[in-house]
Amino acid sequence: MLSPVSLDHQAFRARQTTIELDGIVNGSVRVAYTDLGEGEPLVLLHGIPTWSYLYNDVIPQLAQHYRVIAPDFLGHGWSDRRDRFDRSLMTQAQMIRCFLDALGLSRVNLVGHDTGGGVSLILAIESPECIDRLILSNIVAYDSWPIDDMLMLGHPMWKHKSNQAIVDYLVSGLADGISRPERLTPEFQAGIVAPYADDEGKISLIRNASALNTNHTMALVDRHSMITAPTLLLWGVDDPWQRLEDGERLAQEIPNATLVRVDHASHWIPQDAPEEFVQSIHNFLRATPSAV
Repeated sequence: MLSPVSLDHQAFRARQTTIELDGIVNGSVRVAYTDLGEGEPLVLLHGIPTWSYLYNDVIPQLAQHYRVIAPDFLGHGWSDRRDRFDRSLMTQAQMIRCFLDALGLSRVNLVGHDTGGGVSLILAIESPECIDRLILSNIVAYDSWPIDDMLMLGHPMWKHKSNQAIVDYLVSGLADGISRPERLTPEFQAGIVAPYADDEGKISLIRNASALNTNHTMALVDRHSMITAPTLLLWGVDDPWQRLEDGERLAQEIPNATLVRVDHASHWIPQDAPEEFVQSIHNFLRATPSAV
């Protein structure tokens, strides 16, 4: 087993494994992912405009107790970035189903953040047999997303801007999702934007943003009550985008759900409050019986 340590983004990418998946879009696609540790599987899903590097500081701690698997969504990070396929929540959910099948994982504990949380809702409702326990952290839900910054980024005009303009734009928005200034490190900022700093990454990010669609989360609202997996809602209370009110509403609508509020933490909670993030998940998994 690899020794679990926090890495810079180049080393994080070098540690990733890749797999080819069929049956999602026309032709096969490549998915990059981290697979570290041993024990019951814990799958971490990121959002936009991040990639699995969002979890860089929490993976080492979680991997001491679980088999941690953190894929990059299609078009994100170092997964397939070709301009040839849909990147919507529905397509990403189908990718995760195929991904779990390819790894031989019939049931997992699932962690979803931001749009990864929207994907997690889809999976928990439509593929409940795959989900043991569910952790939703500052997720997209209802119709409160996408934010204006992401809507603007999805406009085709952005393809005419320089790669550096894309990087600068992404970096300028990261601070709004961090409450603890010392956690907005140069390493975190450089790591998050790295996949989108070249020509292919720029176009892929634009396509990712243009695929954002609140219809996919509004279609779930009447089915939140169908979620059978024990659920933890882990919410940074300072989030200006996915607000605490949504977490509170989800806690009322999802059966057997617990809401944990993390004070002095904002949207990028795995980076902003890594200790609270890890401890809350660990406490939940130790204390909560499997849905089986």
